[in-house]
Amino acid sequence: MGLFVVRHRHPPRRCPAEDPAAASELLHHLSRANAARAGVHIEGEAVVSGDHTLVLIVEAAGEAAVRAFMAPFERAGSVEILAASSCARVVANGGCTAPAPAVDSLVPLLAPDEACQDAVEAGLVVHRAHPLNCETSLPDLVGGVVMPTARFYVRNHFHIPTLDAATWRLDVGGLVDRPLRLTLDDLRAMPARSAVVTLECAGNGRSLLEPRVDGEQWGLGAVSTAEWTGVPLVEVLERAGPRSEAREVVFRGADRGTVDESATTVDFERGLSLEEALESEALLAYAMNGEPLPIQHGYPLRLVVPGWYAVASVKWLTNIDIAPDPFLGFFQVDRYFFEWQSGGRTEREPARLQRVRALVVSPQPGQTVEQQLVVRGVAWSGAGGIQRVDVSVGEGEWHIAQLVGRRERGSWQWWEAMVSVDRPGPTTIRARATDLAGRVQPERPDWNRLGYGSNPIQQVPVVVTAGSHLGPAPIGEQAGT
Repeated sequence: MGLFVVRHRHPPRRCPAEDPAAASELLHHLSRANAARAGVHIEGEAVVSGDHTLVLIVEAAGEAAVRAFMAPFERAGSVEILAASSCARVVANGGCTAPAPAVDSLVPLLAPDEACQDAVEAGLVVHRAHPLNCETSLPDLVGGVVMPTARFYVRNHFHIPTLDAATWRLDVGGLVDRPLRLTLDDLRAMPARSAVVTLECAGNGRSLLEPRVDGEQWGLGAVSTAEWTGVPLVEVLERAGPRSEAREVVFRGADRGTVDESATTVDFERGLSLEEALESEALLAYAMNGEPLPIQHGYPLRLVVPGWYAVASVKWLTNIDIAPDPFLGFFQVDRYFFEWQSGGRTEREPARLQRVRALVVSPQPGQTVEQQLVVRGVAWSGAGGIQRVDVSVGEGEWHIAQLVGRRERGSWQWWEAMVSVDRPGPTTIRARATDLAGRVQPERPDWNRLGYGSNPIQQVPVVVTAGSHLGPAPIGEQAGT
């Protein structure tokens, strides 16, 4: 279906709306039902006041169908039909005159403009329409343990595949005694487990680095938590039976495309050592928050690796290969590593476990607050549970926050603190997390060339007004918690 803008104009002396019978006929002709019978879907209509001009936005198979539908208007005046595009499609293509993104895919793909429009309507903060990258608005983090699926941040490198679960298969092969070819029903018949897991993009917070580095300029919302349900990875690996010489497990998704300026197409692939794969408590997840995985989060199956940066949690999973050597694919060795200079040498370290971080979600930056208020937020770490969160106001002393709810491995921890501010005026709230491994958030960001793992203490500017109101109720006292 194509999108068209139709503009009809007639002279004042031939205005059909001035004749009651003609006006009635006009309304019936422009009804959605009548237009649909002609193969035209009217998306919007407007009459320019005082100008005898009608503008329609319609969808149709082609211009011929639109012109046939507009024949009654051509008898009264002029009809101009313009091929059009949605704003989301123009942005996804990269401009009003830019061609659609090049596609090299073995599977059907979700239209970029459709995915982008859904994200905007869900309230996500869109950074890029194609490939779709959008973060969760920080105010949306306030509330329950998990993020509503529609507001869970989205990170993509290529087009979004649309896979048919009826024909989709997961192939498990390589250095195994029993190669497997599993359907979604096969996986659902296996013992299932659910886990609440926080996924965070390794580039979360990149926009705060100075000097600026290349890459998606994430704020602090490239993180979300969901309940994932599926088959433990170890269950599938044990059924396949890795051989004694196996060292690496490689996961391949159905998304693919070109990277940088190269014309070569690459698949999205990541690897874990066999030991990491067996000990990670990873899930082959087919459900998210109690519902089938949505397309943008990997339908029909994705890997979820608790505690690791989300690049390890491959979406649209189609293949698991057991290999004898470490994996050297593009997203394993050319991206997702920390790089810095030390003693005249370039040092590298893979971006694996999430670094410890506390995030203030209430109050919001710039908000006006009372002198006594509740500060609340979330904290997480890939190295272990959160041991403590400290809160400071105006560079003052640190106060221990109360941890709310159970500690869950791989999931964020809610916290809250009641604080008092001595004087009204502008000030800054800071939060610092410490995990059970003893790792503490740094004062300053760890700058690195690709901008990964930036986790400095967050600073939230607020304006304090005189008063004794205690602010919002602590999390444990909110309705429904």
